[in-house]
Amino acid sequence: MSHEVDFFPVGDGGRSGDAITLRFGNFGDLRQQYVVVIDGGYADDGDAIVKHIRNWYGTDFVDLVISTHPDADHSAGLAVVLKEMRVGMLWMHLPWNHCNGINGMFRDGRVTDSSVEGKLLESLDNARDLELLANQRDVRIYEPFTGLSAFDGRVLIAGPTTAYYESLLPDFRCTPEAKQLSVLRSLLKTFKETGAKLAETFGIETLRDEGDPTSAENNSSTIVLIRPSVGTGLLFTGDAGIPALTNAADYLDACGIGAASNTFIQVPHHGSRRNVGPTILNRLVGRKLPVEQTLKTAFVSAAKGGDPKHPAKKVTNAFRRRGAPVSATQGSHIYHFSLDLTLRAGWTGITPLPLYNEVDE
Repeated sequence: MSHEVDFFPVGDGGRSGDAITLRFGNFGDLRQQYVVVIDGGYADDGDAIVKHIRNWYGTDFVDLVISTHPDADHSAGLAVVLKEMRVGMLWMHLPWNHCNGINGMFRDGRVTDSSVEGKLLESLDNARDLELLANQRDVRIYEPFTGLSAFDGRVLIAGPTTAYYESLLPDFRCTPEAKQLSVLRSLLKTFKETGAKLAETFGIETLRDEGDPTSAENNSSTIVLIRPSVGTGLLFTGDAGIPALTNAADYLDACGIGAASNTFIQVPHHGSRRNVGPTILNRLVGRKLPVEQTLKTAFVSAAKGGDPKHPAKKVTNAFRRRGAPVSATQGSHIYHFSLDLTLRAGWTGITPLPLYNEVDE
């Protein structure tokens, strides 16, 4: 099967976001192609998604829309897709449906399950609006927890599990203060940028596993593996951090799906150094190589003004060492296509980011 993956430029200044479309199947017969949208960026990005699918995929039908997590830089534009296109399914988490018994996890004894549900509904308004819109348009909603699949198993959710997702809810920014300050919130409160610089080479890696963690919302991200054909795996990671990615790797290993199967990988959270470390990259991308080779493809959504934080140079270097040079949006629309296809007319090739000899600590 053929496949194409499109990453849209999301955000201005230093703000990054995700908006991804892809299709796979027999492009000569629209009845035999599947169209998937993974996140929709901000509200303005939804229009670009709709136009692109109509112009380049030749259809106004999207088989599957996936909202990886409720942050506005990922979910706001999906409302436009649901309004302007015919949609088969929407996969999104509904955190307000997971509040049964949650009241005991907060410091304030007056907190009730219903009050937490109300705070989630109020704060995560983009996600709530998306749910209401899907219901109005009779689009079936499924919560994307580990093991959910579609299209004969070609789309598979590797994470999060229901239990892990629910364990994160008390640390969502909009919830009351937890009864005990979690390790996650404690580390996030003490995290500081130092501004120091470090030297790297192809053989010297300064990325570490014990970095500061990303937020609970980011770790709740849906992690999606799409396998258009035998030997091809497209892994989409949203804003997931090390614990979420580790859980997903455990599941994929149990399914007999190792790093070698991942031929295309989305760099998590716009290339933040807080989301990955050498161990999880070894599992999902592959081990470090003795010499530079290009064995697979990596893409990252990063705003044009996001440097040096997004993408972090030590992260893109780490991917390159594992045979996956990273290409970044940085204000441009970039796309990846299977070997049986050719570059679209009027489009130009992209150059992956280089190996940097100096990185931020």
